[in-house]
Amino acid sequence: MKMTVEVFESIINTSQDCVFWKDKDRRFVGVNQAFLDYYGFESADVLIGKTDEDMEWHSNPEPFKKDELMVLSGKSTYKVQGKCIIRNEERDIIASKRPLYDGDEIIGLVGSFSDVTDVVRRKNALDGSQVIYTIGSLRRFSYFDRLIDEVNLEEILDPLTGILNRTYSVKFVDSLIREGTPFTFTMLDLDNFKSINDHYGHDAGDEVLKAAAKGIAEAAGTSGLVGRFGGDELLLIDLAHITTEEKTSFFERLYSGEYILRSEMAFENGNAFITGTAGSASFPADADSFADLFAIIDKTLYLGKSKGRNCYKIYDPERHSDIQIAQISPNSVFSGMHQMRLLTEREKSFEKKLQAAVPKALEMLQIRNLFYIRQDGRMKSALDDGFDGDASDIAALMRDDIFSESTLEEVEQRSPVFFKTLTDNGFETVLVARIRHFDEVNGYLICAVRRSQRIWQDNECAALYYLAGLLAD
Repeated sequence: MKMTVEVFESIINTSQDCVFWKDKDRRFVGVNQAFLDYYGFESADVLIGKTDEDMEWHSNPEPFKKDELMVLSGKSTYKVQGKCIIRNEERDIIASKRPLYDGDEIIGLVGSFSDVTDVVRRKNALDGSQVIYTIGSLRRFSYFDRLIDEVNLEEILDPLTGILNRTYSVKFVDSLIREGTPFTFTMLDLDNFKSINDHYGHDAGDEVLKAAAKGIAEAAGTSGLVGRFGGDELLLIDLAHITTEEKTSFFERLYSGEYILRSEMAFENGNAFITGTAGSASFPADADSFADLFAIIDKTLYLGKSKGRNCYKIYDPERHSDIQIAQISPNSVFSGMHQMRLLTEREKSFEKKLQAAVPKALEMLQIRNLFYIRQDGRMKSALDDGFDGDASDIAALMRDDIFSESTLEEVEQRSPVFFKTLTDNGFETVLVARIRHFDEVNGYLICAVRRSQRIWQDNECAALYYLAGLLAD
């Protein structure tokens, strides 16, 4: 059979895929009937001689342009995932392209694509996953641009969160170091993630992970990539925020509540306040190798945890270079309790017991001062620095032997006098333990700090509760 124009058109117009061909300047020369039907065109006249950019079919046309220029240089592409705007809706497509030759000369390209939006949405709905990064969005970075035609996207992404998996997060960091490209490296732990799984179920935990991954990726925008290091640990590789001022501004925005951190998530069986702790450092300013850089962000992350979590720590060589993780990682709570007992058991009076236990208590609780309230309702400093405040209505707050709050909202509602004393002195977060001997309340111990939304951990609550018991004897 002789291949005539009529035969060629008959063949391509029976294809269910959208077929198109372009000249060497990426301008449309022709399309098949499926292409016209997909876009709702009556004829190809509306697009002949125009490029994708002229037709405004892509929210980010650069990856498609780069892809076609590569094809016009002689390299074919196969089943590349992307997005296309059709009737004001962004749809998922998979496209293949190859060069058109006249002898040895490339005169254009031919391509085809199919719509896989429903398949992608159905897959995501079935397995509970999400897709944050596509082939097009990864092509912005030279490492993935070189890699993306040789490796499946599924191999690069974490299947649940849709961000980079651990392997390719590390490979991306390694590539930036080899190229000498400055970047900021951050590790972020979601606070009390096990507690969310235990109280609301693992499905809720998965939703928190996906929301955190999506939120951090949105905050990073086109200047960085987010990866999942493992469990509830996320990585951010940021090429835009390098100086201390830039990093501080970015983290302030990240922790504003707009991007899931410090915001509430609702589940079928309750609500949870989502927070995270981050440690950050930059290449090459802080370290010039992966091992050293990772050790630094690990150290700053531990530092943030020791300061009450729900915060970020940016590496400062003047303040942090001599700190060892062994110094900031929490010691065994049981060992600390035992030491407090040894310190107090020789003392007889409340005041002497408290003074003996204060240094160890401050160390365990990572606070600068410890306060107490006795029968007269006055709030005093255990360091005997002259602090004196009115907490006469604190009993209304204490339904149990231990109370903690990161915002003081409940304190304001139930104990306004105590709330005023706290806020007048700049305190924003509080932990209270009741000193009780059988049914008799002998006072209260108070951890009050000048940092909003500190997350009090179970071991800290246990330490203060135990000390209150020692003082009650």
